[in-house]
Amino acid sequence: MVRPIMRDMLFLSQASTPATPSDAAVITDLKDTLRAHAEGCVGMAANMIGVHRRIIIVAMGPTALVLVNPVITEKRGLYEAEEGCLSLSGTRRTKRYRDIEVTYQDEAFQPRRQAFSGFAAQIIQHEIDHCDGKLI
Repeated sequence: MVRPIMRDMLFLSQASTPATPSDAAVITDLKDTLRAHAEGCVGMAANMIGVHRRIIIVAMGPTALVLVNPVITEKRGLYEAEEGCLSLSGTRRTKRYRDIEVTYQDEAFQPRRQAFSGFAAQIIQHEIDHCDGKLI
């Protein structure tokens, strides 16, 4: 189901709790909502659709990668970026890392570890910040 985008700063500034298999419907809603905003959105966190769970989704070409309970375990190459967000108006400057390694669970809640670089790494960092209650 396509969910409305949360814009309440108090809600968005609260840290999310770990996701469990009972949150599978949230993953479906994130996919549907990202697809509905594909023209102006490359990633989304569950709190952006009103759910305080550590689930993010990242557009990867024609598919989307879901990361459940993601944690950045390594980061290299600090740089300054300018980002926008569906939950906020305008763009803002922030610091990101060019290369990261993330541990997470996939949609079947199986453990994964993967390295990301460039724009994908930037998106993942932005969405993990959402999970931590940090806004750009």
